[in-house]
Amino acid sequence: MSKEESVIKYYLICNKLKDVIRTGWKDWNVKRDRIESVAEHIFGVQMLAIAMKSEYQYDIDIMKVIFMIAIHELGETVIGDLTQFQISKEEKEKLEHKAVHDILRGLLDGEQIEELFLEFDSHQTKEAIFAYQCDKLECDIQSKIYDCENCVDLNNQEKNKTFKNARVQQLLSEGNSWSSMWLKFGQQVYPYDENFLAVSNYVINNELKRVK
Repeated sequence: MSKEESVIKYYLICNKLKDVIRTGWKDWNVKRDRIESVAEHIFGVQMLAIAMKSEYQYDIDIMKVIFMIAIHELGETVIGDLTQFQISKEEKEKLEHKAVHDILRGLLDGEQIEELFLEFDSHQTKEAIFAYQCDKLECDIQSKIYDCENCVDLNNQEKNKTFKNARVQQLLSEGNSWSSMWLKFGQQVYPYDENFLAVSNYVINNELKRVK
């Protein structure tokens, strides 16, 4: 395979993520003309990472973080966007790691890129921990944007398995809005540090409007 063919083959694989709609939004029946794709989520995580690094002055290699985030959903080009409510973490990791390995073995730098992917997935280094927090918080923030646009009807969730989750039901029973439930769920489940918690709480307590 020529270098040119390898470049385009990899690009076309990644391009698929422009058309993979985030499963969580479909599960919650988000009503909007256009719902976020996985590719748009990746972009959002990268922009959030830049802002978090800027304002809280983390001692990290931000370029490494941006690279990690760029490839962290690569496996979804093969297995699709599977949520924690659809498949176990272990099973998803197994499928995703194989998919990423198969995709990257055609690139000269494939092994190096795969190492970065695995580093992100391990959540052990300071860059991986930071990137993981950005990944999760970005999704939480997006839920608030959709909520502010009145895109979700909690009375229209009959087929939504996530809606029936015990933690979700507990948070909703406490009077939380859909997005506040989502944000507080993230605070309980993910390892947010004090800075990420502060941003999460700001989002809970303030209206978010898209900049026109």
